[in-house]
Amino acid sequence: MYKKTLLTTVIFSILSVQAAQAETFKLGMGDPMDSDQGALAQRFKQMVEELSDGEMQIELFPGGQLGAETEMIQGTRIGKLDFALVGVGNLTPYASRLGALTMPYAIRSHADAVEATTGPLADRWNDIAEEDAGVHIVSWLYSGFRYLTNSKRPVTTLEDLDGLKVRLPQNEQMVATYDAWGANPISMSWPEVFTGLQQGVIDGQDNPYIVNNTMKFYEVQDYLTEVHYQYSLQPIVMGVRTYQKLSDEERAIIDRAGLESQLYALQFQLTEAPKARANMEEEGVEVSTLEDEDKWIEIAKEEVWPEFYDDVGGKEAFDEMQKALGR
Repeated sequence: MYKKTLLTTVIFSILSVQAAQAETFKLGMGDPMDSDQGALAQRFKQMVEELSDGEMQIELFPGGQLGAETEMIQGTRIGKLDFALVGVGNLTPYASRLGALTMPYAIRSHADAVEATTGPLADRWNDIAEEDAGVHIVSWLYSGFRYLTNSKRPVTTLEDLDGLKVRLPQNEQMVATYDAWGANPISMSWPEVFTGLQQGVIDGQDNPYIVNNTMKFYEVQDYLTEVHYQYSLQPIVMGVRTYQKLSDEERAIIDRAGLESQLYALQFQLTEAPKARANMEEEGVEVSTLEDEDKWIEIAKEEVWPEFYDDVGGKEAFDEMQKALGR
């Protein structure tokens, strides 16, 4: 009996020491767990914990539990929060050169999005994020193009957009783009969007299929238009100060987990987005394509791009990015 008691005590002591040695990191995100953000975050958590043999634990906080994306970014910058999964557009107030990724029609395909977030271009964005925003980019979520939804009418031409009150995040490029197209863009924080649509404060918003479906916008939106002006890229970021405090081994684990999760996220997008579209159509949403997207592109390139060249590092830097993407 004594030996059994002693053995049990020893085992619990070992487990307690191991638990005490495990380091827990918090990761905040704006979307619910059943979203593509949730898919990336859960994969990242799994990879970190497996690669570290459980010595590094990730605790997930979905649905804006830790605040709006801008609040979470600030939290990572000052070391209050370990990780934040956010739209790249919400990083641009801290690192305007990242705005090259949100310029209308800068990214035209899934292949462009991957090319822009791997290899030399990925290194470029991370250097900018670290220097200007004080955050290290760990991984990228590929959410697809931000498609326009609204409750008023089908949008198939530029004229159909006239006067529509469209919610946008606090991103000057996006606001300027919709303004140039003739809409009435309104900046609004993410947690307020569903209620704003429900109450008619705004007519529409734009987001990728998975987000539109996960957020159940089909309950308050009747129409969706496939506009290809902006590919939604959402990085997981960690404050540079927090990242630098980690050991070389811990940093290697986080970066590897981030890359493997990024590959998983791309496959998730390609597989799940068509399912999200199908569900929205089953729920009664009418899906349209543009008849005159060449006009939308022309306005973006001629009126919006020149306005923001200086913000994104100059026309030459933006042209270099476009050249790297094959244009």
